[in-house]
Amino acid sequence: MSAKKPLRVGQLIEKNIKWLFPLPTGVFIFLMMIFPVLYTFYVSLTDWDMISGGLISFIGLDNYINLLKDPRFFNAVKLTLYFTVLAVGVEVILGVFIALVLNRDFRGKNIVKLFLLLPMVATPVAIGLAWTLFYEPTIGLGNYGLKLLGLPPSQWLGSKAMVIPALALVDIWEWTPMITLIVLAGLASLPQESFEAAFVDGASRFQIIRYVTLPLLRPTILIALILRCIDALKTFDIIYVMTTGGPGFASETLNIYAYNLSFNYFRFGAASAALVALFTLVLACNLIVLWMRKTYEM
Repeated sequence: MSAKKPLRVGQLIEKNIKWLFPLPTGVFIFLMMIFPVLYTFYVSLTDWDMISGGLISFIGLDNYINLLKDPRFFNAVKLTLYFTVLAVGVEVILGVFIALVLNRDFRGKNIVKLFLLLPMVATPVAIGLAWTLFYEPTIGLGNYGLKLLGLPPSQWLGSKAMVIPALALVDIWEWTPMITLIVLAGLASLPQESFEAAFVDGASRFQIIRYVTLPLLRPTILIALILRCIDALKTFDIIYVMTTGGPGFASETLNIYAYNLSFNYFRFGAASAALVALFTLVLACNLIVLWMRKTYEM
């Protein structure tokens, strides 16, 4: 029997080509996404605390147990959900409405679309600083507008009751155009036969929107909802620039709470546990939305 000839490099590559092509992408995903998540989870199981200056030791689930005993953690979860539901809910409603209005030919349509992109292009930190001036109690345009309407001035960012709606308004202004553009793309891909059939049957414009357009748009709207939920749940820059979690803890969402644990109290283990809780919350909310999409499509 003759010995087998060693495979050449070219033959080896050709034999394993289905693994070699996705390998760089897999390595990149692991290094940039999976590894940070796994490392954060590992740190959450330790007592890493720069105040004590001691050695890092494994403490199991103690950080998670301590989180469940901390009222600030539950307040942060509540505020995170409140901010997300308020901001994303209004964004979806406004975004769909504006897309339906723009889904027709009129002069200046492209200019309107260009202006819709401007809030998304601006830097979030710059947006936060500009809106902070807008909300300024004495010289801000917010209270000036209320005065013109004959309404009493508001503390905006200085009021515990108003701070989350005020922050949500900034998020709505910035990200409603994103919902609008996604829905406009969905409208452009809808089959025209359904609309022609509804028009022939004598359906009004409102009936066509309610019974034809919106049901066909449901998958597109849910995709936009998922993208915005992921982003809104982990909003940090606007809230930190405008309030840093104040007044008191009235706008301390989970991201701000984890930041304070890390860089104000130097409790990196507890902060990592808070971030794992945030990751779990984001995952749970989006699984619920995906379940809703699957249910509606059945």
